[in-house]
Amino acid sequence: MKLWLWLRDRRLPASIVLIALAAGILQVLQWWLGPPSSNQDFVGPPRSGYTLTNARVTEYDVDGMPGLRVQSPHLERRESDDSLYLNSPTFQMPAKQPGIPDWEGESLYGWVNKPGTLLKLQGPVYLHRPAFVDAQGVTQPVATLHTSEITAWPKENRMETAEPALMTQGDSRMNGVGMRANLNENHLELLHDVHGTLIPRQKNHPVRPGTPGAAGAATGAGQAR
Repeated sequence: MKLWLWLRDRRLPASIVLIALAAGILQVLQWWLGPPSSNQDFVGPPRSGYTLTNARVTEYDVDGMPGLRVQSPHLERRESDDSLYLNSPTFQMPAKQPGIPDWEGESLYGWVNKPGTLLKLQGPVYLHRPAFVDAQGVTQPVATLHTSEITAWPKENRMETAEPALMTQGDSRMNGVGMRANLNENHLELLHDVHGTLIPRQKNHPVRPGTPGAAGAATGAGQAR
């Protein structure tokens, strides 16, 4: 009876003590019964592992020979997947054949995966190969390729796109949808809805574009070497 009278006369302090005890018990139960906290929670956007300006990257094959070369005024390596993100890259893709010059190109954006086996180019993509004289002594004219995106496999020296592409070689001009190329074989091919004008070349003297029969329309699959 005396305890009840003591608690009645001290209701406010007793209420504070009881609330504190209840809060403590609830905190202990939450810690005991709740799931463990995760230390891997993702917070905020992915951060760059590092950023380079005026970067130059060279990919080497298993024999230590240089392959794809890429230059970019701004390069980022992401911590999430260690891939490379490139702004306004320029690049050189070697033909890996004696006497055949490299393909040179530029695009708006570029991406390279961690092992360097896959390259994606986006935005307007432009490739250019200078004129050269082949093993038979025939002059091969300047070749160009315009498209909106390209996927390339640098170690295999292959590239392709499913987008519309325009290919020129000297005075010849071909456009179509879809392109694939094997630079080791010096071979480019347009796949679908191909149209263009082909100017035949002669070994000993040039063909005048205005000569009757010198130009013809090309439809179907188109190839160039």
